[in-house]
Amino acid sequence: MTGNIGIGFEVRGAAGIITLDRPNALNAITHAMVLAMRAQLDAWIDDNAVEHVVLHSAHERAFCVGGDVRHMAELGSTGRKEQARAFWRDEYALNHLISRYPKPYVSLVDGLCFGGGFGVSGHGRYRVAGEKLGFAMPEVAIGLFPDVGGTYVLPRLPGWAGTFLAMTGARIGMPDAMALGLYTHHVPAERWPDLIEVLASGEAMHAVLDRFAAVPPEPTLKGLYPVIDRIFAGGTVPAVVAALEHAGRGEGTEAEFARLQLSTIRRASPTSVCIAFEQMRRGLSQDLAGCLGLEFRVVTRMLDGDDFYEGVRAVLIDKDQTPKWRPSRLEEVDPAAIAALFDTPLPDELVLPAS
Repeated sequence: MTGNIGIGFEVRGAAGIITLDRPNALNAITHAMVLAMRAQLDAWIDDNAVEHVVLHSAHERAFCVGGDVRHMAELGSTGRKEQARAFWRDEYALNHLISRYPKPYVSLVDGLCFGGGFGVSGHGRYRVAGEKLGFAMPEVAIGLFPDVGGTYVLPRLPGWAGTFLAMTGARIGMPDAMALGLYTHHVPAERWPDLIEVLASGEAMHAVLDRFAAVPPEPTLKGLYPVIDRIFAGGTVPAVVAALEHAGRGEGTEAEFARLQLSTIRRASPTSVCIAFEQMRRGLSQDLAGCLGLEFRVVTRMLDGDDFYEGVRAVLIDKDQTPKWRPSRLEEVDPAAIAALFDTPLPDELVLPAS
């Protein structure tokens, strides 16, 4: 096992097991955790004793609530932006390695899984959801954007669900996450110890997962998917907002849903909401490597702005939930400025092998 850095490694029979274990921070991923995980995965590639890799959390409440953005904000606001950029550079490279890992890789995900937690699980070959899963990419609420490959994954979800998740940061449960294809199997968490032992015995991962898998319940949002598709198909952020406003004037479940999404978007960073929408517009034309490269451009520039620091302050530090965004309204965001975040190259681009 690795020291007290919040992550442990073990070889049990044929299985290389990675355990996230930073309970006081709900397994938020630090730079040290990223580097340790990368080094271990690289080592296991050439270790013939390790036939497949299992990633899980040591605690029920959370799989991982994302990257350690509070520390990144502290670095950026105290003249250490390059240290923050190094975290994201290494994190995105780890996400990309997982997507191309030559051995079967499975994540057992239950409890909260946000942002960077999806980065280390969602690009793997197999993704197992427990019954208490709570999935979200909630970065727009703290002045960031759904990164770690969200630009690639979310636009490829059925219909316009990815745009909905990106712009609102909405949290969904296991049934909807399964229905959208974010996870490949549902296995009740009580069966995970047995699942790991069978994998350690050397049985092929795909066969084990198929045998342990259970049928998930009907998705909670099933009746709202047509509404989501109709609203979030708008070609611009103002069009989506107008569709939400129109739908919210009615009565019933659809109107209530629309009003909730509109109020959520209005509370989020206007710049971040527009970045998230632009990610969805661009993502389908890029492979994962290209998407992560774009995200590195954008996150670099967020470190030079205001909203990331203000969002972390309001939501995670002071917890007053009253961030002062700049600009403060969606209508004040310049589309050309958003495009420039993506289009202007960096002197030190993140370049990854084509996916």
